[in-house]
Amino acid sequence: MIISFSLFLLLFIAIGFASSFYKKNSANDYLLASQSIKPWLVGFAAVATNNSGYMFIGLIGFTFNFGLSSMWLMVGMIMGDFFASLYFHKKFREITQINRVMSFSSAISNWNGQHHKKVQIIGGLVTFIFLATYAAAQLTAGGKALFVMFGWNYNIGIYLGGLIILIYCFSGGIRASIWTNTAQSFVMILSMGILLYFAIDKIGGFDDYVYKLSLVSPNYLSIFPIEIAGIGDNKFLFLLFFLGWFLGGVCVIGQPHIMLNFMTMEKPEDISRVRIYYYGWYVVFSILTIACGLASRILIDNNINFDSELAMPNMAKMLLPNVLLGVVLAGLFSATMSTADSQILSCASALTNDIFKRKSYVATKIATLISASLSIFIALYANNSVFTLAMFSWSVLASVFAPLFIIYSFNYKLSQNESLSIMLSGLFATFVWVAFGLNGLIYESAIGLLSGLSCFAIIKLFKKNK
Repeated sequence: MIISFSLFLLLFIAIGFASSFYKKNSANDYLLASQSIKPWLVGFAAVATNNSGYMFIGLIGFTFNFGLSSMWLMVGMIMGDFFASLYFHKKFREITQINRVMSFSSAISNWNGQHHKKVQIIGGLVTFIFLATYAAAQLTAGGKALFVMFGWNYNIGIYLGGLIILIYCFSGGIRASIWTNTAQSFVMILSMGILLYFAIDKIGGFDDYVYKLSLVSPNYLSIFPIEIAGIGDNKFLFLLFFLGWFLGGVCVIGQPHIMLNFMTMEKPEDISRVRIYYYGWYVVFSILTIACGLASRILIDNNINFDSELAMPNMAKMLLPNVLLGVVLAGLFSATMSTADSQILSCASALTNDIFKRKSYVATKIATLISASLSIFIALYANNSVFTLAMFSWSVLASVFAPLFIIYSFNYKLSQNESLSIMLSGLFATFVWVAFGLNGLIYESAIGLLSGLSCFAIIKLFKKNK
């Protein structure tokens, strides 16, 4: 098991190192690969970046607890993500090229020929803090997996993941990240497929799989009602719940680490080809993940002390021979690293381009080290679940950036203070919504997005009546 797991980790390091033969010693190449990445690489890398450790650890644990109704999270997210890509991704790639920017916050603050310095700095700070927290969630997921598989302390997995990411990111920057993420996306889907095959075989076949799931609880296989929201058969509340996750998918445009992949596209026109790879892989991987989460409920005893976020590694350990166990563990680790590397590079970009304005190649590499160190520190000391850390960080980023992204995409011009008001209103709404425990009803990123857009509507109304 250790040998097969180690071979995959060495493969990722080797791929990242190989990318260094194509690098140029410039900040632009380190952060954007000179905008030369082919569509299939962008698509597979972006889906690996998006489908992180929360899929292997968080979503499987969520499905373990709540059954088939957890599917609505992914249905909503994918539909919202696809909707956003139809209207915004190509425009974003065009803007980054026109303005020659190298960070997400720089693109937002320089849209429509304007340059809002405070928006750029605050956007950079939000990116740095919350993407570092998000990356910490990925490292925590890797630590949990190694704890179950080898009995190692969580901290070992956190340090190991952070070290490997640093090695290949230092070698080739975003190009190394994209190359390794593409390889990792194949390992992720292969490992999830292997696990599901062995799980269904152990259960006794697909018919027994469905039958035994129906015995877990009366509503475990029900699509309606949605137990996870506690809304019974209230169709209006279900629509609110689904709308929340749909808007959460739209809010992918507010995620710097995902949009960074689209910034590296060779041509804006490539987006239609990128979608084929990205959404095809996304749908298949989501189905496999939820199916594995359901199988885990049959195979693992559900007791009061069981951490459902350990369902996937426990099930793998129960079912697989050591060689394949190493493959599945590599898939899980791939998921954590493929997201964390893009997040750490986005943090480095925010530090050098948005906060301190030091755009040199050396400064960018130093910023990578600082960002990785912060993520490791948070992972070691934060006392939250993978799912909670990942989802809340996603929501904050979405609430701050997505409203502005949408407004600017429709060619509206805002003053700097108006832009800041929209950013802060989304941020405030997200914190309040979570503080009052309402995120079970509707995902908090949707509230942040709607709050930012409502703030814009009030600004427009005030200007009209002035």
